[in-house]
Amino acid sequence: MMRLNKFISHHSTYSRREADRAIQEGYVRVNGELQTNPATQVDEKRDEVYISGKKVSTDEKMTVIVFNKPRGELVTKNDPQGRRIIYDTLDKKFKHFIPVGRLDYATEGLLLLTDSPKVASTLMHSTLERVYRVKIKGSVSEAMELAMQEGMHLEDATAGAHEHSETRAMTFAPFYAYQIQKNQGDYSILKIAIGEGKNREIRRFFAHFGADVVDLKRLAYGGIELNNLPTGKTRYLTRSEYANLRDFINEEEKKH
Repeated sequence: MMRLNKFISHHSTYSRREADRAIQEGYVRVNGELQTNPATQVDEKRDEVYISGKKVSTDEKMTVIVFNKPRGELVTKNDPQGRRIIYDTLDKKFKHFIPVGRLDYATEGLLLLTDSPKVASTLMHSTLERVYRVKIKGSVSEAMELAMQEGMHLEDATAGAHEHSETRAMTFAPFYAYQIQKNQGDYSILKIAIGEGKNREIRRFFAHFGADVVDLKRLAYGGIELNNLPTGKTRYLTRSEYANLRDFINEEEKKH
């Protein structure tokens, strides 16, 4: 069972707030009966929900694209400061697609977008492997390697954070894997795999050891890879990527 407003936001392009409004203003019927309470419980498998006479389909029709996000673009629908956003680069047909998580302004690389709110939410809250290429100032220290292997908790993780971030303390899980590709006095390059993508987590991690991240690029997310997709371009998932994604979504649904 699920709240009516959640059902609508899960299975349509309506946000939760838009769903609330449609319900309260009398546009929604469940099994033919008018419902004006957003908290009404509905059964995803059995109940039929209509908005303005149009059935809300629970069939998993989803489209997912891979976007190679350029540096200097914000992952947001609009920016009050007028900075460049990903939708300035993306084709207009993707303007209603939802980004799966965020990459910050200075980070480039793989960003998944989907027209399914359910898929976006499931992937965002998963611990699927995210792979990054990181270039840092300075060398990789033993303390840094130990923290990558064992994880760490910082009461003050504000170094490397966005100036307006309210997150102070942060726990970093052990990295899934890391590979040091270049380790020199002036700069180092690592390939790392982590299971979260919290608020500027990677920049905060390395900043704790006095190492500024000068380049950050996401190469893969949950086995979906950027490969040789040019910057600013998109591609649809392959058939096998879709099959793996559906299997993952189905498994996650069984857990809840």
